[in-house]
Amino acid sequence: MSVQGIDVADLTTSAALEEKKKLRKHFGRFDIFFFLICTIVGVDTIGQMASNGAQGFLWLIFMCVFFFIPYGLFTAELGSTFTEEGGPYVWTRMAWGRKVAGLNSVFYWFSNPVWIGATLALLAIQTVSDYFFNIPAGSLLSYSVGMIYIWFSVFSAVLSFGIGKWIPTIGAFSRIAMIGLFAITTVIYGIQNGLHFPSAGDWTPTWPAFIALVPLVFYNLVGFEMPSSAGDEMKNPQRDVPFTIMRAMITSILLYGLPVLAIVMVIPADEISGVSGFLDAIAKVFTVYGSAADVMLKVMAFTFIMALVSSASAWLMGADRTEAIAAIDGTGPMWLGKFSSRFGTPVNVNMASGIISTLVFVVAQKLGDGDASVSFGIMIGIVLLFTNLSYLVIFPTVIKLRKSHGHANRPYRIPGGMAGVWVVGIITTFWSAFASLTGIFPGLLSNGMLLDDSALPDGVTRGQYTSYVFTAIAITLVVGVIFYILGGTTRKDLVKDPEVPVE
Repeated sequence: MSVQGIDVADLTTSAALEEKKKLRKHFGRFDIFFFLICTIVGVDTIGQMASNGAQGFLWLIFMCVFFFIPYGLFTAELGSTFTEEGGPYVWTRMAWGRKVAGLNSVFYWFSNPVWIGATLALLAIQTVSDYFFNIPAGSLLSYSVGMIYIWFSVFSAVLSFGIGKWIPTIGAFSRIAMIGLFAITTVIYGIQNGLHFPSAGDWTPTWPAFIALVPLVFYNLVGFEMPSSAGDEMKNPQRDVPFTIMRAMITSILLYGLPVLAIVMVIPADEISGVSGFLDAIAKVFTVYGSAADVMLKVMAFTFIMALVSSASAWLMGADRTEAIAAIDGTGPMWLGKFSSRFGTPVNVNMASGIISTLVFVVAQKLGDGDASVSFGIMIGIVLLFTNLSYLVIFPTVIKLRKSHGHANRPYRIPGGMAGVWVVGIITTFWSAFASLTGIFPGLLSNGMLLDDSALPDGVTRGQYTSYVFTAIAITLVVGVIFYILGGTTRKDLVKDPEVPVE
């Protein structure tokens, strides 16, 4: 179908053009780089990777080579070629049409407020309780700290990029300072006390570790396309996106690799406690500072919390903009995509994210232990898989758009011509599919079985888990369909998109 010879997928709406007049160009090379560091380097998962010992570091490096680098090439080409606001949504719309792009944007957006309310807010409370003052579980103080964390993150996303961008910048500096000081202190600790080196056998790749760790590492390494969600707010995306992607790629590998390797060398794997493993390792090596260790630990804990805040802020800024553009492009309710004339940000979808995060957080606090808590925890884990599922639609667009929009000026091209594009598209899509399948079917191809039930949460049968998975996916699809229907009026007024190159 076409309008005046232009494919409908390349058209935009009058509403989108009107709303985008409110955008301001605040996003420069410096800002994009630090924004990327915040979206990719999540301090909340460093301990989880390190808890697997040498295998955690081994598979991290493997995925950096065989996923992270191709992923960076993918984003460098699309982010510098198709620079419109709402990047991932616009790419999927141009490649597969509005229906697919609209449904996918709901998956892409929805997992972020859930992640903030169910994971990051609880981790922030735990850190405050462990290093500053005791917070009884389920107390008013616990609710207050969680609410402050959630709504400060939302407020920073509401602010104009000219102001709000400083939260991710501060968060990036916090990561670099925290991880740099930890690495230096680990060297001092090793000189004074010796290090715990895993045996040679611990470094031998194993299939169970591969199955367990690759989905986790995949989830940790995604986020390169986040700045492109604010494409129209960038000063020079054609120049800055490829430049910052390459530098952020190297920096992110170091910021993940160094602390994981340091933790593996300092603490035996059976003593590393998941999400708190990073702070546990910091506490252990900081004993070299003697009486100053307590004060320095509090500084590091505060820095850790700032890193958590900046992660939430950066992902909200990106994912919320993507859903806002989808809404004003006719695949969602128009009110959800409204941008503020004062701030130039999608305030309505920001508020919606805050409300979702708050509801998830309150339910998580209320349930405590018991069957309901187990069920809720499983559902949260499944919703977090939605990010992986959304990339199944996003990654193949690089192949489709090279073919359908080969006429577009590409400031950066994936090396190797069309063969290189196919390699990048297939590799990235494969890992997305693999991470999604192992999340939907835990224990897939593990321990010599097609499905190993020992990988399921305690007390949950395969049938129960599978019903949870497909219920969550079905509900989200229904929401996506309802959003698409509500966008029908907006879709009636399609016009030429000045930012899409026409052959």
